[in-house]
Amino acid sequence: MNILFACGGTAGHINPALAIAGHLRQTMPDAKILFVGAGRELEKRLIKRAGFHIVNIRMSGLRRGFAPEDLMYNLRTAKNLVTAGIKAEKLIRRFKPDAVLGTGGYICYPILKKAAQLGIPTLAHEANAVPGLAIKLLSSTVDKVLTSFPGLEGRFRRPERVVFTGMPVRGGFSANPAAETPCRDKPLVVSFWGSLGSEKMNEIMLEFINLNTRTALFDHIHATGEKGSAHVMKARLKKPGAPDELPHGIEVREYIDDMQAVMAAADLIICRAGGSTIAELTALGKPAILIPSPYVTNGQQIENAEYVRNAGGAVMIHEKDCTGEVLYRNVCSLLGDKDKLSEMANHQRALGVPDAIERIVDIMVGLCGGVHVR
Repeated sequence: MNILFACGGTAGHINPALAIAGHLRQTMPDAKILFVGAGRELEKRLIKRAGFHIVNIRMSGLRRGFAPEDLMYNLRTAKNLVTAGIKAEKLIRRFKPDAVLGTGGYICYPILKKAAQLGIPTLAHEANAVPGLAIKLLSSTVDKVLTSFPGLEGRFRRPERVVFTGMPVRGGFSANPAAETPCRDKPLVVSFWGSLGSEKMNEIMLEFINLNTRTALFDHIHATGEKGSAHVMKARLKKPGAPDELPHGIEVREYIDDMQAVMAAADLIICRAGGSTIAELTALGKPAILIPSPYVTNGQQIENAEYVRNAGGAVMIHEKDCTGEVLYRNVCSLLGDKDKLSEMANHQRALGVPDAIERIVDIMVGLCGGVHVR
């Protein structure tokens, strides 16, 4: 089989595709796999590091404002869409995919649209409880829309094409407590705001870390993200008289490359509520404090977070209500109640779909007429 993946923009779009591609590489070693992205540095870094080839086609999104700069941006997007369609057709005819799967990002639209026009089986995976624009536009074109959350059929024009599969997660994410070896004197809190980070939340984390430094109740690993300027945060946190040292038990990174191991070791996780992150929390069964991004279109992360909160797996705090002190009080309260943490962990595991990748691959193979999988 030749499988073409379209994804881009954020790690939340890229990592699910990498999880499926990694599974295919193991189960179909003769399959040819190609990624197409929109040229973001993160796409190149994550995909190439995983050992896959990527081709870039320039594509941008839409702005919903009516200011002159927004209109000019959308004109460029329209131009990019035409060019992307032409390049997509050339790429598809050259690679000859048996199936095309999009996992999010605007690059999905021209790739899946052209593949469907050429009669190639197409699948679009929606990561969030509220469908994004690209997947929603494609829902009447692709053969199957795959969802991470149940009960979303009514949000698409062709509900008969919608299948709940769950969200694929990368290898190493497991809810096996025996695999976790937290040999520490203190609880571990892990926090991150997605691959792009958040300036406002990083500022709140400075206050949060300083509060913990005074009491040293728990160890803490924080990832600032690409916008977070990890070196700036480190400079503001370093101990007086010890310019090369952060407070004991505090670690600041730009990006957590070994996310599986770090999350598995955590007692509590503070994070956004993107679909990929939610799936990783449920796969590991990790209690969380979710602070959904208010800047994501249509409140996607808010609905994701509400879904987990209502199931008992997380505490949800709106960003507008969040301060370092509010966050610190919530963390201390949860870490001081082991029964509550255990209960939250069980609720997280109950939400997980451990065979999401197998479900997606089965649907893909079925659309291709059935291919032997080793």
